[in-house]
Amino acid sequence: MANLNRVYLLGNLTRDPELRYTPSGTAVASFGLAVNRRYRQGEEWKEETCFVDVVVFGRQAETVNEYLSKGRQALVEGRLTWRSWETDDGTRRSKHEVVAQNVQFIGGRPSAEPAPQEAAPSKPAPQEPAPQEAGATPADEDDDIPF
Repeated sequence: MANLNRVYLLGNLTRDPELRYTPSGTAVASFGLAVNRRYRQGEEWKEETCFVDVVVFGRQAETVNEYLSKGRQALVEGRLTWRSWETDDGTRRSKHEVVAQNVQFIGGRPSAEPAPQEAAPSKPAPQEPAPQEAGATPADEDDDIPF
């Protein structure tokens, strides 16, 4: 029997990515993603938000940390995983999260400061048409065109 564990999510970051490194030096970034679903119930539209934790490894984790921030939109492709742990007070915890294999940044890169305005090229002054000789017609001017 075949199995498939593939997740595609398009949403907005709920927090800035948090970058850490494993003892072996591998980069690990984690962030939250809010995925909205809009649906109609009777005559009114409703909206539902699903919050998903995402983990990214390696060079892509460093890139995510550098370019993404809270509110930015991202497309995440990965696999769903379940992990469990024990808290300091002995309570067992668990959660599902997405281990991303590919994160695509959607939209342009926001800048902290507005880009400096470049001087707009000045328009050349409109030129007046050359005076025509008496009796000359526009058809006479076509003779100078090489095609």
